[in-house]
Amino acid sequence: MVGVLLVTGGGRGIGAKTSLKAATAGWDVCISYQSNDASAADIAKQVEAAGRRAITVQADIAHEASVVNLFETCERMLGAPIGLVNSAGVFRPLSRIDEIDGKTLTQHMMINVVGNILCAREAVKRMSTAHGGKGGVIVNLSSRTSELGGAGSSVHYGASKAAINTFTIGLAQEVAAEGVRVCAVSPGVIDTEMQPEGRIETIAPTLPMRRVGKPDEVANVIVWLLSEEASYVSGTIINVSGAR
Repeated sequence: MVGVLLVTGGGRGIGAKTSLKAATAGWDVCISYQSNDASAADIAKQVEAAGRRAITVQADIAHEASVVNLFETCERMLGAPIGLVNSAGVFRPLSRIDEIDGKTLTQHMMINVVGNILCAREAVKRMSTAHGGKGGVIVNLSSRTSELGGAGSSVHYGASKAAINTFTIGLAQEVAAEGVRVCAVSPGVIDTEMQPEGRIETIAPTLPMRRVGKPDEVANVIVWLLSEEASYVSGTIINVSGAR
């Protein structure tokens, strides 16, 4: 199954690699970004160079109106998406819980949890056979921190991704009979710009494979989940963490 794919956070990191990998698999791609329009435009050009259509749409998924506009723009310019990759999220600030303020915490949860759920809602409205759709696939980005806890630096981040795990399982069951599959990918430490300076070099020797992961290695799994090869895979959370 290929068609129109919407990738939130599609201009950077795992989202960017997913956009490019999906293009080579035959998907047209709507790339949403929050602020880095140059990076998103570059990924769109590479998608087009692969022979597929691409658009970029600025969106702040913490705001419902922005999410609705993102999906309406995608539908108007490319067509209704039959694939959604919820890649947009925030990792920083790294801090203990007793050092984080309420405003920062609320914004963190609005992006990582509420924003992803809003995007899934808009996708279901277009994919579900109950709404006249022809089916589709939603892939959420979780994190191994959801199970490891993140003590000392990222408990709040882990909690937000644990919410995504629960949401993935529940939504998968809710829309399974309506032609929509819902899965999640749970990366370990991946070398992206989200990582604080020096963290990759510090943590790599402590990992089972003695290295961190690459965005391509996560994108490969995401694009497989979008494909017909994964047609009976739903409600599943796949670790891409090098045995961590």
